[in-house]
Amino acid sequence: MQLSATPYEERLTAPRSWWLVSFLVGLSLALILLPFGTLPMLVGLAGGTAAAAVVASSYGSVRIRVAGDALIAGDARIPVRALGEAQILDREEARAWRTYKADTRAFLLLRAYIPTALRVEVTDPEDPTPYLYLSTREPERLADAIRTARAAA
Repeated sequence: MQLSATPYEERLTAPRSWWLVSFLVGLSLALILLPFGTLPMLVGLAGGTAAAAVVASSYGSVRIRVAGDALIAGDARIPVRALGEAQILDREEARAWRTYKADTRAFLLLRAYIPTALRVEVTDPEDPTPYLYLSTREPERLADAIRTARAAA
């Protein structure tokens, strides 16, 4: 049995500034607990920072993959044969598609801290989803991977 290589994989990690915010949350909790003594202050610093870091990490742990004959975006798994054309969205166009051009039936894998995106039409007549909006740092590579997987399927 031969395993197929993954032509595309991206993890949408949280930006570096969020880790600073995590530390500032811990620092705020430490300052709140300061009147209770040094040990509660240190526990607040460590616990608050850790809790905020877990939240930032879990939000930033979503992945987009093209593996075999499927596009896997977060919890969604879509066969590439059900996908149509992919449109690369620059900063302005991505903003438009996540605001006034958005369709409420669309699947959005949206991360506001990533300015570019890919819009992929869903051609499956059984699926009510008109398109996928995928925040990605490398929309050209993702579009190429989807085209390659669709051609191979």
